[in-house]
Amino acid sequence: MMGVLSQRRWWVVGLLLLATILNYLDRQSLSILATTIQRAFGMSDYAYGHVVFAFLLSYTVAYALSGPFCDRFGVRVSMAVLMTWWSMAELLPAFVHSGFTLGASRLLLGLGEAGVWIVAPKAVGQYFPAEQRGTAIGIYTSGATLGAAIAPPLIALLAIRYGWQSVFIVTGLAGLLWVGPWIFLVRNTPALPDPEKAIKAPDSSIGSSLSLLKLPNLWLLLIARLITDPVWYFYLFWYPKFLTEARHLTLARIGRTAWVVYLAADVGAIAGGWASGWLMRRGLGTLTARRAVMTAAACLFPLSPLVALVSSVSLSSALAATIAFAHLSWMITLTAIAVDLFPKQKLGTAFGFISAGSGVGGLISAEVIPHILHASGYLPLFIVMGFLHPLALFMIWNLREKIPALPLVRQAI
Repeated sequence: MMGVLSQRRWWVVGLLLLATILNYLDRQSLSILATTIQRAFGMSDYAYGHVVFAFLLSYTVAYALSGPFCDRFGVRVSMAVLMTWWSMAELLPAFVHSGFTLGASRLLLGLGEAGVWIVAPKAVGQYFPAEQRGTAIGIYTSGATLGAAIAPPLIALLAIRYGWQSVFIVTGLAGLLWVGPWIFLVRNTPALPDPEKAIKAPDSSIGSSLSLLKLPNLWLLLIARLITDPVWYFYLFWYPKFLTEARHLTLARIGRTAWVVYLAADVGAIAGGWASGWLMRRGLGTLTARRAVMTAAACLFPLSPLVALVSSVSLSSALAATIAFAHLSWMITLTAIAVDLFPKQKLGTAFGFISAGSGVGGLISAEVIPHILHASGYLPLFIVMGFLHPLALFMIWNLREKIPALPLVRQAI
């Protein structure tokens, strides 16, 4: 019986993997088509930056709202509602006719897309022991980078053959089709337990959502994401434009080239999750193992300026792939730390606050990048990205491993 339950929880992770693939296909649909849509709507880089800002603004707000929503209604209902919302929003750009309405549609997309990153770690915290969490988080997060890897060739193919509007229709409908299997699977696994069969609930010191803001660990992880996630947002929203404008690649060649970078990120997601678990099985403490992986990842980021400096497109792509690999290893491990350190009944809310740091970093970068780009080109951006993760290591090494002793209570799924 336990073997069946174990298989069921991995099926839940499998559906979350598919959800994150769709999540990144939906957000990449705009960045891959950015130059095409800018020409169609007469949009400048500044106007495109405002569209990205609208998405990230709602995305940031949604992080704060999705946490309590998920804690209140559970992973099954929350994920079904969020997927339906963002898939409907993904359909809208096929029917808009201006930069303003495009921005409005992406704002609605952001309100739904953030929630999967709250639901998924909460599910992992309920279903998996510490040594398996990194692997489970790596699996579902690899869907993000897999989606980003699939996006360039798939979107280029659809746009070239059927017009750019077809991209949003196909990806939006795919999300709506996902909802049925999710509701069926989770509804038919009601006995799927937390590995410990009981969840530590918050005591009076962290009993309310706002009291989580008193915890130093939350602020350290929030600031670490604020500092480092702009690197990933750059690779999602601006790297395809870099290939077009600085490397002079056509849309078809971007489709053949950019996927390598996102595939490397996919490998990083799996490798980062596996590595900390491997170190733990060899005797390292949980937090020590996580810190070791993040330190190793941070050491790769000083290579970033070479992405813009080398003349070879192939070598530049290989270096970009290395940076993407390192960032996803970093991000997976940071997520695992949050699952380790916070009480499970408030994990959705805690992770929502931490992820809001990611959104704030993205908002700042969305407005700053166009100005730097027009003033100095891409090189200064790649230089800055080389130092953000090493800077954020200060936050990771100041985390406190212990949390207050908490009573055991049952947690509904």
